[in-house]
Amino acid sequence: MSLIPSFFGSRRSNILDPFSLEIWEPFKDFPFSSEPQFAKETSALVNTRVDWKETPEAHVFKADLPGLNKEEVKVEVEDDRVLQISGERKVEKEEKKDTWHRVERSSGKFLRRFRLPENAKMDQIKASMENGVLTVTVPKVEVKKPDVKSIEIFG
Repeated sequence: MSLIPSFFGSRRSNILDPFSLEIWEPFKDFPFSSEPQFAKETSALVNTRVDWKETPEAHVFKADLPGLNKEEVKVEVEDDRVLQISGERKVEKEEKKDTWHRVERSSGKFLRRFRLPENAKMDQIKASMENGVLTVTVPKVEVKKPDVKSIEIFG
């Protein structure tokens, strides 16, 4: 097994090779893997990418949700400090006269959950959606710096 990918000529495929062109499908031999709805839902779930960054003022989550509008997405917070982003991409209606050559866009339900840290202001969370990107901003509790008092030293 080569550690350097071969850009020229043919190459052997091996799932243990990090540069392999073969995709490992762990569920391919399971009885439910032939169900197209399961495959679509799994695809949608896996493809919902979320970035989480922390700034001095807030925790900011950004999720790529192309083709969805804000009515198709839910943002919820549970009592135990869990942020939940969910929604559903609807399957495009098939017309009898249409011939599909390839279906790559995922559809189905998706769900992502994140445990928020103790410094999150749970009552001030805001969400917005623009150009298929959901932004959830969770403000942080201000950390109060301890008062430091200088004491004069006599000697």
